Amino acid sequence: MESRLIYSAVFMILMLVLLLCAINAGRHYKALGMAVARLDLALIPPILGNCIVLASKSATVSMVGYYVFYVGMNYTLFELMRFTRIYCNQSGYGKKLPKWLKYFLLADAVQLLLNIVTHHAFSVEKMILDGTDYYMMVPHIGQIIHRFIVIVAYSLAILIFFLATTHASKIYRERYSIILTFLVVIGIWESFHLVLREPIDHSMIGLGAFGIIIYYFSIHYRPLRLLDRILSGVISNGSDAIYIFTPRGRCIWTNKEGCYLIGVQEDNCDNAPELLEYLFGTKLRRGNWSEKHMTGGGDSIKYYLLENKEVGDAENMFSGYYLRVRDITEEQLRLKREMYEATHDTLTGLYTKDHLYKLILAEVRSHPSTGFMILIVNIRNFRVLNDIFGADFVDNVLTNLAGYLTDHLSRRSSIGRIGGGDFGILIPKDEFNEHKVEKILSDFAIRGDAADYPIQIQVGAYEITRDEPDVVTMFSRARLALSTITDEYAKKIAYYDDKIRQEILWNQEITAELTEAIEHRDIRPYLQPIVDRNGTVVGAEALVRWIHPQHGFLAPFKFIPTLEKNGLIAEVDKYMWRCACEILNEWKRRGLDLFLSVNISPKDFYFMDVPKYIKDLVKEYDIEPGRLRVEITETVMMNDSDKMLRIMNELREGGFIVEMDDFGSGYSSLNMLKDMPVDVLKIDMKFLGKSDNEQRADTIVKNIINLSKELGITSLTEGVETLLQYNGLSDMGCKLFQGYYFSKPIPVEDFEQLIEPDVKAM
Repeated sequence: MESRLIYSAVFMILMLVLLLCAINAGRHYKALGMAVARLDLALIPPILGNCIVLASKSATVSMVGYYVFYVGMNYTLFELMRFTRIYCNQSGYGKKLPKWLKYFLLADAVQLLLNIVTHHAFSVEKMILDGTDYYMMVPHIGQIIHRFIVIVAYSLAILIFFLATTHASKIYRERYSIILTFLVVIGIWESFHLVLREPIDHSMIGLGAFGIIIYYFSIHYRPLRLLDRILSGVISNGSDAIYIFTPRGRCIWTNKEGCYLIGVQEDNCDNAPELLEYLFGTKLRRGNWSEKHMTGGGDSIKYYLLENKEVGDAENMFSGYYLRVRDITEEQLRLKREMYEATHDTLTGLYTKDHLYKLILAEVRSHPSTGFMILIVNIRNFRVLNDIFGADFVDNVLTNLAGYLTDHLSRRSSIGRIGGGDFGILIPKDEFNEHKVEKILSDFAIRGDAADYPIQIQVGAYEITRDEPDVVTMFSRARLALSTITDEYAKKIAYYDDKIRQEILWNQEITAELTEAIEHRDIRPYLQPIVDRNGTVVGAEALVRWIHPQHGFLAPFKFIPTLEKNGLIAEVDKYMWRCACEILNEWKRRGLDLFLSVNISPKDFYFMDVPKYIKDLVKEYDIEPGRLRVEITETVMMNDSDKMLRIMNELREGGFIVEMDDFGSGYSSLNMLKDMPVDVLKIDMKFLGKSDNEQRADTIVKNIINLSKELGITSLTEGVETLLQYNGLSDMGCKLFQGYYFSKPIPVEDFEQLIEPDVKAM
């Protein structure tokens, strides 16, 4: 009984260990880990079957143990085939196991289980072991078949591992040879058991040990010879120079790159420390450190990264250190190139806008006692140059101007390209000479094949104050100064001054107060009468005026240009249209047969559907569309003329009278007049005032009036200031008149008093 208990305990321990190995192997999730887990689990049933037989005192229980053992062996061989296929796959022999073998193992398991009915495979006979009953298996024909199939399957596994071992390289050979050895030992061990017919199957110990070995070599084992060979190859053939030192600092080995770097031999590198210290100008020392060093200069410049690492043994005792020298020249040059490209304009080589702004801010803050000037250098009519001469010519202008500025301005200047034909400059105030800069810019020209092309250059200048704003504001102020240069070609430089500053503050003020002014009706319509050839007032033009609570009466030029620039003119126009409709509604109630003309700004078309908005107003106030005349300036037609023609036609179809204002102030009046669907042509007398030859001016006006008449367009002359002009225009055939001769723009109440006699006559 004693030996049976001992073996039972050993078998139980083996099963527990196999279970733990299977659980741990299964956590790896890879194909090999799962194969190991399944094989270790499959090894448990044969050992369990033997435990049952050892513990049994009856024939029935012993038969159950033998069934578990034999069927378990089939399952073990099935999983061994799977493991062999996966483990030996890299050798090229794993796939050579026949797939049909699993069907034979399954059939064998079935025929063993049929033994319960047929008794053809095995039976048991009683014997005495350790003084107690023990039932030993007696083989029949089914058992012989089982052993044959087991031997074939087991031999195939041994064969695959043998082929993998003999054909693998030396560094991989131990991977297969150890498992092959265990397979052979266990096979021999089991064979002795069958031949000697020992009651207890001692080979189960070998089977359990085999499962543990499989787990260790598959999951945890790392072939040291393989690792040594690979690491040695990596270090020897790598692109980095490697030097290995003893704890006392003696160099004992270096690779080929290390030999090439300092000119030593692999087997004679004792003087490597001195050569490295001379090359890099640094002291070699133990410890973990990293340094960058540069050697050479010019085109032969080299950059290196030195990394030193300490090495300890298994007990963490200092064993030496190694130095790795990596050539980072290409990386550093790439970084410098990327840095340059990120901070310099690709065409001119000057600073980019963002980098220039950063440099300016740093320079101003680091030199608070130095006065500086901000300059915007602008190529006049840059887009025109591009359209006429092409991109190549413009690129040539930009590159030449960049070099020209760099050569002629102070070396303490910071110059960058800030967009298009604009250059930004920071220059110390005491080195900025206005006359010198003007002379430099006046002399700039591009030399062509046939002639020199003078390029018009202009400068906006801003002097940085002690309490400097941000760089964006500095350049905005310089650009505002630049914008004051209009058509004065002789003027090269304009300065930001208090006048410009006051204008900015004024624009900000009226912009901020606009909404409140509309709500309180501080902005209101003034009416300028329109009369016919008999001198009768037939209508008026509604003109916007602002009665400011603090500044009083504001002329249009005080606020209209600002509102035109920022787009708020659209809000003013909508308000004026509504006021005009209110007036017309009141006149309709009073029976006054008059019309009002309202202006439409070019900006209005960007912010709303003008025809729809005006139609909705007319409908809301229940007035005839013909009473609300709309004035469109000639300049509106210069951009997207097709769209404007559609809008004008839509207004006319809606019953509105369309007037063209400021006729003669544009450049394509006669050319466009043939296509424009207008009802009234407003002739600007300022156009005629440009000529000193009154006879020629009269001829032009007369022909314009005749032309409009022949086109079926009513002529209206605005700007009439004298009786002589009125009579002359009337004789020429003009039908409507407007100007200071009749009345300046006046409040609605004054206008209604002006027409009161006509009202009473009605």
